[in-house]
Amino acid sequence: MNVTNQPEALDYDPHAVPTRPAATVMLVRDAESSGVEVFMMRRTAAAVFAASQYVFPGGKVDDADHAINMEPWCTGRTDATSSGLLQVPAGGLSFWVAAIRECFEEAGVLLARPASSNHIISFDESEVAARYSTYRDEMNAGRLDLGDLCRREDLRLITDAIGYVSHWITPIGPPRRFDARFFIARAPQAQEPLHDDNETVESLWVRPGDALDRFRSGNLAMFPPTAANLEFLADHSTADAALASAVAHDRTPPPVHPKVKANDDGKVVVTLFPGDAGYDEAPDYEVIA
Repeated sequence: MNVTNQPEALDYDPHAVPTRPAATVMLVRDAESSGVEVFMMRRTAAAVFAASQYVFPGGKVDDADHAINMEPWCTGRTDATSSGLLQVPAGGLSFWVAAIRECFEEAGVLLARPASSNHIISFDESEVAARYSTYRDEMNAGRLDLGDLCRREDLRLITDAIGYVSHWITPIGPPRRFDARFFIARAPQAQEPLHDDNETVESLWVRPGDALDRFRSGNLAMFPPTAANLEFLADHSTADAALASAVAHDRTPPPVHPKVKANDDGKVVVTLFPGDAGYDEAPDYEVIA
């Protein structure tokens, strides 16, 4: 469970807040000694959402991510198969596209390959690194979208190498709600992720178990879905094992719908998850006095 403070009165109708589609990607690699490491970033304290929280690269699905525009640039997945996996009528591929775009914008890692190659693009050469750094700046400024970049550089997004891990829906109550899909991808060896010093102000590679220990001790702030996905990673001894458990096309994780309720003193919000005591009896939304 997670305990947070909530305002005593709301100036909006919590039931009218729509859920925004969102995508998050866990970049993983094998640690030097043993186990898995995952890339995490700390959001700025000035952020409207998830201020000062440690997160994986991700964000909401934009109009430009829609599969009708991006499917020609994606490898190994179509919108039909992706939508079937996500159990949505259409537009499923846009979640993979959004995960790739956000990963590039926020972390500087582009999960793509040249059309003429089977290998992920390398930023080892200074000229290439500088060119793609400029692309990243242009995308963050809204002057370039991922489709434009694919056309300009003749790239193919490696959507077939990105596995689907989990599905979380924000509980009713907050002014922003998300319908978020969590994905996993191996971090390219020839690209070094780094926070953008705008939305995110710190970054690190960390073992999932160590991140969870720091979370439980209060030294690494994160939302419950982030912690739950770290627990998924902590169960695997290698990056390949973690990827293999999620990359199968027929694996459809059930959506997780947390609920919030007042604790015994009526002033603190307790987040309940399926399987917790009292979850089934708790209402979808409870006014906190």
